[in-house]
Order: sequence, then C-alpha cells, then structure tokens
Amino acid sequence: MNDRILIRPYTPNDADATIEIFLRAIREVSSKDYLPAQIEAWAKVEDRSLWAQRRISRPGWIAEIDGAPVGFSDLTEDGCLDMMFVHPEFQRLGIASRLLSRVEKEALNLGFTRIYTEASRTARPFFERRGFRVTTRQTIEKRGQSLENFIMEKLYAK
Repeated sequence: MNDRILIRPYTPNDADATIEIFLRAIREVSSKDYLPAQIEAWAKVEDRSLWAQRRISRPGWIAEIDGAPVGFSDLTEDGCLDMMFVHPEFQRLGIASRLLSRVEKEALNLGFTRIYTEASRTARPFFERRGFRVTTRQTIEKRGQSLENFIMEKLYAK
C-alpha cells in the first residue's frame, strides 16, 4: 500500500478536501479519546476562506491514493507541525508516517533543529513512536470546551 501513497504539495484546490479530512478524522477517529461535546467544539471550520489562506501560507502536503486526497500536513515558519490528519477510511496504511517524513525533510532543508506539535490524545502515541517527546501537557479551550493535548518535540542534530 505504501507505494500507492503519493505525497504532493498542497494547492488552493485542496481546501475542501482538507476540511473534510479534518472534520471526519476528529469525529470518527478522535471521538474515542474525547467526549462528544469536546468533539463537537473541536470539529468545526467556521471560515472556509481563512482555512484555505492558512493552508496556502505555509509549506503543506497532501497524501493521495489513486488520485484522491486521504491526508494532509503542514509546517509553520517556526517549526510547528500544525496539522496532520488522515481520513478515517485510510488509517493505519502508513499515510501519517509518509506525511511526517515529508515534514521532517522540509524542516531539515530549512535548517530547523527542532520541530514540535500540539498532539491530541489520539495522535500522541503515533508521535512518540516516531521519536517525539512530551514537553508539556496542556488544556486548551475550544468553543467553551476544555481539551487536553500535548506539546511534543523532536530534536535533530545540526
């Protein structure tokens, strides 16, 4: 399956696909780790144009299988892997690993010695298996709900 996964740069035409992946991943995958009210507060995109602007403003990638978007990730200018989501129907196929490899390659090309992320309870084990460590456990507010997540980092040699 891994050889069927294509990682390509994000384009403005990918906005709707990334929104769908984001919403479905939270509602169908993260729902095992968070309460229904927390999921409802988290799984919202209120401004499509703002979403699209954020995605195009930074390096970002789309994972495709047979031409269909199945995951996405990005990297901010300060080394934050801000978003990484995989469609619920394509979990455990190596998509997140391929996306993370692409993010890490870009981070190294940009001279970063550290990347970090705010990982959900759901994503934390994935990042731990790939060499990230928790630096901070935190509670964030989303639309009146408190959600626990973890600031995690991975360091790279210079």
